[in-house]
Order: sequence, then structure tokens, then C-alpha cells
Amino acid sequence: MRERIRNMVDFFVIQKGQRAYRQPEEDVYRLAREFAVAQMPAMERSALRLRNVLDREEPVVFPDERIAFTRTVQTIPTIFLEEELEEIKQNHWIHERGDVCNISVDYTRLLDTGLVPKREELRERMREWECEGNEEKARYCSLQIGILDSVLALAARYREKAAQVGNETVARTLARVPAYAPENFLEALQMFRILHFVMWCGGNYHNTVGRFDQYMYPYFRRDMDKEIYDEESALELLEEFFLSFNRDSDLYPGMQQGDNGQSMVLGGLNEDGSDSYNPLSELCLHASLELKLIDPKINLRVHKNTPIETYVLGSQLTKQGLGFPQYSNDDIVIPGLLNLGYEKKDAYNYVVAACWEFIIPGTAMDIPNIGALSFTQAVSEAVEQKLSQCGDFEAFYEQVRRNIYSQADGLCEKVKNVYLFPAPFVSLMMEGCVEKATDISEGCKYNNYGFHGTGIATAADSLAAVKKNVFEEKKVDAEALKRALEKDFEGDEQLCNLLRWEAPKMGNNDDYVDEFACRLLDDFADALAGRRNDRGGIFRAGTGSAMYYVWHTKDVPATPDGRHRGEGLGCNYSPSLFSRCSGPVSIMQSFSKPDLRRFINGGPLTLELHDTVFRTAESVEKVAMLVKSFMDMGGHQLQLNAVNRDTMLDAQRHPENYRNLIVRVWGWSGYFIELDKEYQDHIICRMELAV
Repeated sequence: MRERIRNMVDFFVIQKGQRAYRQPEEDVYRLAREFAVAQMPAMERSALRLRNVLDREEPVVFPDERIAFTRTVQTIPTIFLEEELEEIKQNHWIHERGDVCNISVDYTRLLDTGLVPKREELRERMREWECEGNEEKARYCSLQIGILDSVLALAARYREKAAQVGNETVARTLARVPAYAPENFLEALQMFRILHFVMWCGGNYHNTVGRFDQYMYPYFRRDMDKEIYDEESALELLEEFFLSFNRDSDLYPGMQQGDNGQSMVLGGLNEDGSDSYNPLSELCLHASLELKLIDPKINLRVHKNTPIETYVLGSQLTKQGLGFPQYSNDDIVIPGLLNLGYEKKDAYNYVVAACWEFIIPGTAMDIPNIGALSFTQAVSEAVEQKLSQCGDFEAFYEQVRRNIYSQADGLCEKVKNVYLFPAPFVSLMMEGCVEKATDISEGCKYNNYGFHGTGIATAADSLAAVKKNVFEEKKVDAEALKRALEKDFEGDEQLCNLLRWEAPKMGNNDDYVDEFACRLLDDFADALAGRRNDRGGIFRAGTGSAMYYVWHTKDVPATPDGRHRGEGLGCNYSPSLFSRCSGPVSIMQSFSKPDLRRFINGGPLTLELHDTVFRTAESVEKVAMLVKSFMDMGGHQLQLNAVNRDTMLDAQRHPENYRNLIVRVWGWSGYFIELDKEYQDHIICRMELAV
């Protein structure tokens, strides 16, 4: 890493020097009160909120930077008062904060044109709508034109500031972009930074990066061919660009610090079967490897012909403890998307949303994290409802299946009449929105909802324990097991030990227990098959958990696998926290047995490898082979965490010594000491594996 980049890391990431330029926090309802008095429509509220924030931004240009734009406005105002929101909720489901989020826009819709030509296009469309007498659509175009005016005005102020501080590079770049389409790699990176910046200022969050190595490659290739950059200087510019994701990330909303959705996807198959991985893909991996920062979060699309060298480079990233790259298997994902009705060109163009959920850039207003089904709850309730009355195991399992269907019914019913706040700027980068003068909040080509699925291993282990100990070996009768679970095994410690340590556990390549995971997951997919949501989309089943692996433990009593009340579930698609597994190979064998093409909401197998696994180049290659093996087995997604329990325990005691300790949490990486203790403790409890 060059000294210049090292100094920037120190200033922006370690010292967080940019925070000195931030304006004081403000009343979040400042604008909403004015909007409410004026009884302003939601569309105008969203547009005026964004313009207000952009107009109040104060340009900050540092002398040596080449990619500018740093947030100074800390507070993004809401567009509704609390009482207005409560009124909306009477007839609608509001997802999270209500803002459009967790999607992937098509940046090329503005990159390829520039904002001035786009503004002229909108003016022409506005005139057409006016001639047709459609005042509503004409007004929408007018609002978008106003937003572009504010973006261009902010860029002009930044250009003036750059000239004032003597930064000729930024001043020269902003003379071209974002007004007009970029002509070189630096201009393209600067324009992306502006577009990304504006989305956050509009209240939209978890703004993904998408297939960066595809839409940025023409600019990169052109400059490399002209010998404007060599590999070293291009890497330095790319590292500076990566740093821009870390300047304002503490202002981005999420469940925890680091949960900001800045996911970048690299590589993947083209429609003709060729590999899209290119020199820019490789350079992105090297930039992330050198910087060792949590953003952008790298996702690698792989397939049967991905060379082992790519896996090795990815494993070197894992070695740094970054918790990424996260891998997605094209050979499973693309057929899965096609089976769900996605067009071929879209299926081959998939990316991941904020964490792992599969989504199509520029065409999908999917809500891939709208809820979650608890497999553990389905089993636990079946024990309470039916176990003592069942003459055989299949009668008991039938109740579990009914509970899965019942949960699915409840989830689908709960999320009817979804209300999304308008996002007129984001809509400029979505297919069909400009042409039809419609907002992304009204729907796009794909409007699918995704449900996570939590506790699959705990549920499968519990079913295996019931079948083996109640119905086959009759070591405990149904009523006695039910009472023991109600008492959280108090007075039944011997039974708890039997269930916890001697019953089969998923993760050991044991068909006896793995079969139940296959059945449970198939029931989940079957329960959602053929259903349509109120926006015309489908419901997608997934194997991820997000934060539900913590939330779903709150009300679930002790379970037949020997788990105590309140004890955690495995994160995402992974063994239970107390499973004694033979090793990562047996875990991968178990977790690749279901037909994962049916679970295209995504959800990675999540494994913790002890950091000593990566000591030598040979051991890193073994990890790479392990990752490839899981994909060859039929796995759909994988994320690995290089961890050390002793290090994390010491970080809890002495956080000041571990400011840069990074861990994978669920679908994102964060700084360990910034996490709530509940999440820290869960990561510490996860199984450390050796290869």
C-alpha cells in the first residue's frame, strides 16, 4: 500500500477526521411538520426532502483526494409525522423505515448519459405528458428535474471548493461529471460516488454496488489501453474509491454498525456460458486485500469452471478476518431464478442485495427480507400440540408440516398492502420508470417478497432426537419429554445430556438427521409455491436468518435437541451452536443435500474457521479447495469467518486495543467492538473449525 493511501486510511478510518466537518444533528421531524401542515402528497415530500438535504450540504474537498463528496448533513429528515405514519399503518404494512431500500439500481442509466441530457429527456417527457393532459405524470417529471438541478448545483459548489483549495484534479473531474457522461475511469468513479451519495441523502439505504466490475470495466479498460494507468496506479485509484465507502458509513442506518448494505458483486457467468471475471474483478480483490476495511463487502459469483486461483485469492481475503468474500454459485442460483420465472438475461445478471438475497439490478423492487419463518418454532409447537397423541413419528412430523404451512399463511397475510415511500431519484436508475413516469415504489418488473428461514439445524436435530429416542429406542416417553422441555430440563439434566450430546446432529454427513433438513426446507418452499403477493410478485423461500437468529430465540422454549430456553440458534444456514461436528467437510456434505435451487431468497452456509488455519500458503490453498468442493457439491452460498475466540474475549475486556478487529455477523462484516454484546457473544459461541 502506498504511503498516500495509508495516510488516507489513517485520516478517514482511524482518526475519522471527516467528522469535524459535520453539521449539528437536527430535529428529524423538521420538514415533516411543514409537509403535514401543507397536506403535501408523499411524492412531493420525498423529492423536497432530498433537495433540502442536498441544498444544505456544505462542500468539503481535501487537498490530496481525487474522489470527493463527504457527508456534512447528519440528519436525514423523515417525511411523515408519527401520527401520520400510524394512520397509514391502519391499512398498510410498512417495511422497516418505509423507505425504498435493499435493492440494486442500474447505475448505467445515469452513468451512460450524464444528468444534463437526462434532465433534457425528462423535460421532453414532461411536455408530452402535459400535451396529453396528464398533470400527475408531468408533475412527477418536474420533481425529478428539480432533484437533478440540486445535484448539479451541489457538484458545482464542490467544483468551486476544489478550485479554492487548489485541488485541480477534483475541479477538472467535476467540470465533466455528473453533468455529462464520464470519459475515463476517474470520472466514472467520481460520478458513481455522487450517485451513491445522493441515494443516501434521499433516505434510501442499503444501497448496493451491484456488478461493479462489469459496468465499470469499459472505463477501466480504455484507460489501461491508453496507458494512463499501470496496474499499480490503477490499484491506488481503486483503493481511494473503496475508501469513499467508509467515510460516512456510521451515518448509514442498519441493525448494527457495519450493516449498511454496500455489497459489491464480482465475476459470474455470461448468457453464452463464458466467464465475466476480468482484470478489474481481480484488482478489486487486491484492493480489498490491501485495505482490510469492511466496505465495500465483496461477493464472488463462481461456477464449475471458476479457476482455483480465484478461490485462493478469495481465501487470502478470508485470512484477513474480513468475513468476505461471500460466494454465490451460478450453477445453482441461475437455474433457481429461472425456475421462479425470471427472464434468462436477468437471471444471468443477478447480484446480491444488502446481505445475500438474490436480486436483479435495475429491474427488481423486491423486498427480500420482509419476514422470517422459524423452523424451531414449528417443531416446538408440534411437541406441545401433538407429540403425546402420536402413534408414530410420521404422525408427529405431519403436525410439524402443518405448522410450517400455518406460519407461511401468517407471514403472507401479514405483509399485505405494503406501503413504500416514493423514491424519485432512485427511480431514474430503474427500468421503465422514466419512460412511464412511474416511481419505483409503485412497482417494477419484479416485485417479489422473500422470507428467511431460521434454526434449520436445531429443528432437524430436534426431529432426529424425537424419532430416535421417543419412537425407535423409546428411551423417553412423549409426555416425559414434553414436561422436561416445559421445565427447561430442570431436574432432567441426564435427559438433556442424552439429547444434547448423544442424539444425531446435522453437520456430520448423517442421512438420519440430514433428511429432516431436506424435508423441512421442501415444506417451506412448497408452502410458498404458487402464492402471489399484493404487488403481483411471488414469495421466495430462503435459508438465511438475518437478525432473526437472535429474535426467534426469545419466545421458543427448550427444544428436543437439548437446547435450553433462550439459547441461540445457528446463524443463517449452519449447525447448531453446540453440535459436535467432524469438521468443515462433513458440514458441507450435510448442508449441500437439500435441493438449494428451491431457496432463491438465498442464505449462506456460515462457518467459522480458526485463524490458525491460514498460517501457510498451503493451508490457504486447502481452504480454497474446501470452498470449491462445497460449490461442486451443490451448495448455493458460502461465507467463512476467520476467528479466534481468545482474541474476541480479550477484545471485550480491552476494546481500545482492537479497533480494527473485523468479524462476519450475519450477511455483513463489522468492527467487533462496535457490536452489541449480544451479537459479540453469539460469534464467540460459534464453532471454530480446523481444516
